[in-house]
Amino acid sequence: MASVLSIPARIFPIYYPFGNMATGYVVILSLLAGVLGLATSLTGIYNVAQWNASNLYAASASSLLSWTLTLLAMGFACKEIEIGWTGNTLRVLETILIVVTGTQLFGMIAIHAGIEEVSRYGGGGRV
Repeated sequence: MASVLSIPARIFPIYYPFGNMATGYVVILSLLAGVLGLATSLTGIYNVAQWNASNLYAASASSLLSWTLTLLAMGFACKEIEIGWTGNTLRVLETILIVVTGTQLFGMIAIHAGIEEVSRYGGGGRV
């Protein structure tokens, strides 16, 4: 199937029988972002529950990495929307990626606000 494609697509083809040329990248990156997001959420809940500076910095770093990968997947989803010619299930995946990217940004900002509080009050600002 990839032999009929032009030269840039033949170098690293990810072919799916549905969607367009960006579909393969969206699917693979969304799966990676989902797995990394789940792992980040589980470790982040533990780190935020400890509520000290070192654990909040760890939660902040892992949430930044997860958000960056989700942002990359969202970028490919937006490219897929721009190219057009996608089915209903791909539109749902694209919409979920866009919503999850905004939600992760909100969570990352909340963790950074917690770091500010811990550094300002020395960890005693917990209610």
